Amino acid sequence: MPGGSPDTLKALVETAERRSENVFLVGIELKTRSAWDVRDALEELGELATTAGAKVLGSGSQKLESPNPATFVGPGKAAELASQCRDLGVDTVIFDDELSGAQTRNLEEAFGCKILDRTSLILEIFAQRARTREGKLQVELARLQYLLPRLTRFWTHLSRQRGGLGAIGGEGESQLEADRRKTQERIDRIRDELDVVRRQRATQRDGRQRHQWPLASIVGYTNAGKSTLLNALTGAAVLAEDKLFATLDPTTRRLRLPTNQNVLLSDTVGFIRKLPHGLVEAFKATLEEVVEADLLLHVVDVSHPHAEDHVRSVQAVLAEIGAGEKPTLMVFNKIDRLPSRDLVDRWSGLFHKSVAVSAKTGEGFTALFDELGVNLKPVRAEMVLAIPFDQQRLLARLHSVGQVMEERYGDDAVHLRALVPPHLRHEFAAYDVGGTSGQG
Repeated sequence: MPGGSPDTLKALVETAERRSENVFLVGIELKTRSAWDVRDALEELGELATTAGAKVLGSGSQKLESPNPATFVGPGKAAELASQCRDLGVDTVIFDDELSGAQTRNLEEAFGCKILDRTSLILEIFAQRARTREGKLQVELARLQYLLPRLTRFWTHLSRQRGGLGAIGGEGESQLEADRRKTQERIDRIRDELDVVRRQRATQRDGRQRHQWPLASIVGYTNAGKSTLLNALTGAAVLAEDKLFATLDPTTRRLRLPTNQNVLLSDTVGFIRKLPHGLVEAFKATLEEVVEADLLLHVVDVSHPHAEDHVRSVQAVLAEIGAGEKPTLMVFNKIDRLPSRDLVDRWSGLFHKSVAVSAKTGEGFTALFDELGVNLKPVRAEMVLAIPFDQQRLLARLHSVGQVMEERYGDDAVHLRALVPPHLRHEFAAYDVGGTSGQG
């Protein structure tokens, strides 16, 4: 690999982008592992690999007290699995846990093929799925943060270069030092650009607050049906596939409830077990929508056999970004896949605020709208109005933006009692016959 070329950083990133089609999965079973056993963990890793476009040819595991510092699995197990991979024609071996640079280097020598870990696989998927400039910046930041401590993998020669002033100049930087410096400079530039994104989002939030529109952020495990729910509720055209991380870029849409309340719904990136910390850090600009939300809609695929583990994984990430104590409405999705209501009843008993729905069929949406209306009640003023019959346009306007509580027809006017958003009171002030009172 050439040293000192301007394309060094590009080459490093492109190395991470290359993947092979035929993969083999490896996990270890530790005493400290979560409730998921190694088989289920590898099953999810296989789903991730398939999402990235790979073909899973097999898997293997080993029980260990702790990971081997040199080869993660034991040396004997590594040799056994390497032989199995050669027989299968495997191109890439993917480990379910994060590997150090030294472990990756040693395993590549032992297996004779490309070695990835769970983090690098997830980064690959994120790179494939990012569509907006913001999403691509966030993915690039996470990938560079992941590559920075592993740069020694990419260089077999670390000879010193002379300084630019010949004999007068001292010893130049090693190629590794130069790459680290360039990588860190790019990381700093991306962070600056993402700070601009944060300020833009803050401006957007200020605009929403002026309109008194509450914000609900949809969170949940990846593939729980968040995008399908957003589409069904608001008519948005967000990609909804039966794949992990089908969408990355946040989408915010307005939802008008049956009570004429305007609510903003924001879809967020899906969470996952062992979501790399670097990704959480990189996506903080996006996840600020979660932190700033008035209500979280935690969507759970109740038909999934590991739904409880999914809930715990999401709660762990929410706590990490400072949203663990946010008001939350549990939305138990995909009830159309359940054979009976028994499981839904059990889930509902575990959480005080919950509703069961099918984003696919619309079942349960009435109850969901009711819960949103209760939990996202905006600050509005009650107005007592007498609107003349010849002001039909204003009457229609009131019905479209306010919640009419009472309506009766008099001799020359329609008498109404309605809840009106604060920023729209002036439109009806000329016909206010009873004053206003604040409503929560």
